[in-house]
Amino acid sequence: MRLPGGIAAALLASALFSGAACAGDFASFQPLGFSADGNVFAFEEYGVQDGSGFPYSNIYFVDTRKDTFLPGTPIRLRVDEENTSLAKVRAQAAAKAAPLVEKFDLGANPGLLAAFNPITETDSAPHRLTYRQYAVEPPVGGNFTLSLDAIPLAPSALCKDVTPQSTGFRLAFKTEDGKSSDRVLHTDTAIPDSRKCPTGYRIGGVMVHNPQQGEPVHVVLVQVLSVGFEGSDGRWIAVPAPATP
Repeated sequence: MRLPGGIAAALLASALFSGAACAGDFASFQPLGFSADGNVFAFEEYGVQDGSGFPYSNIYFVDTRKDTFLPGTPIRLRVDEENTSLAKVRAQAAAKAAPLVEKFDLGANPGLLAAFNPITETDSAPHRLTYRQYAVEPPVGGNFTLSLDAIPLAPSALCKDVTPQSTGFRLAFKTEDGKSSDRVLHTDTAIPDSRKCPTGYRIGGVMVHNPQQGEPVHVVLVQVLSVGFEGSDGRWIAVPAPATP
């Protein structure tokens, strides 16, 4: 559904406060690769915004050692024109990202999508995921198990009139390479504005890079559910899980 800007804004406010829901905007995920040493991971999320119908593409470059974005990123592009194709927007975002993609030679190190658990998967647990870090048969090494717990938090200033409570998350390993673990990868203490008004989370998958020298690098893909125009929206967060000391 595509609406003029003023009408869309009015209906958005109505949907947020009434809790009306019929559909949502869940961004697709596309990994772009790792640097050779695993210190950088990049991915794209893209889709068509619910309500407005505007296409968008966001490209993230993550410093996996510091758990921060590289300077000058993320690259966020949305074209507020109904007749602009998603393919065109993605191409424009890719062009902006090309210098960094080339600098870190991401195409040469695609990494391994070790597990993937999107919102469309109906048989998998949304808050627990078990995987192996090598794609070989017979298996090499033990399992890795992740667990995600929701944390009730006060909403941000942007969301206080939308929902009385926002949701953060705690992400931790329960097993690493087959051994029991309690290593915490992330714990929210406040809700960043970039997440809009989050209502829940899923463990969406795991990327693994095995450098020729050094320890494997794991990146957990967390899907953020938030209040949207026509229902829940979904976006992606990459949480690095560097090798234990």
